[in-house]
Amino acid sequence: MLRCGYKMLSRASIHSLLTMGLQSGRGLSYIRGMDTQMVDAPFRLSERAAAQITAIVQGQPPGAPNKLRVAVLAGGCSGFQYRFELDAEQAEDDLVVERDGAVVLVDPASLDLLAGSELDYSDALMGAHFTVRNPNAASACGCGTSFSVE
Repeated sequence: MLRCGYKMLSRASIHSLLTMGLQSGRGLSYIRGMDTQMVDAPFRLSERAAAQITAIVQGQPPGAPNKLRVAVLAGGCSGFQYRFELDAEQAEDDLVVERDGAVVLVDPASLDLLAGSELDYSDALMGAHFTVRNPNAASACGCGTSFSVE
């Protein structure tokens, strides 16, 4: 068993994570070049989301935060809400997901509610925004920024 954040992982889970590209060192865990088709990934990043994150970061002044932090907070009209913000600081226990140069950070508490989710980016008639496809969400509000779990 391995302690990941505050969850215990079985030998099979560890093997699965290692074979899909999870790397760790000095207490850090991250996923490089993740295939979005992998269903066992703790958190996935779509190609569109990676491209948008890269564009946002490149538009920032030098020295500005260069990673997107995805977090889940209590609140919103459905019980939990997603928060997206640029962050320069990576905590020791953050999950770090990289794709095509884009870097996303997820804290362990949020990862419990985001496990198996995919971050995507939508640019539609209703507006452009990041979207989380969350299999743990039992329901969501109309705008898609908050959700509930059973």
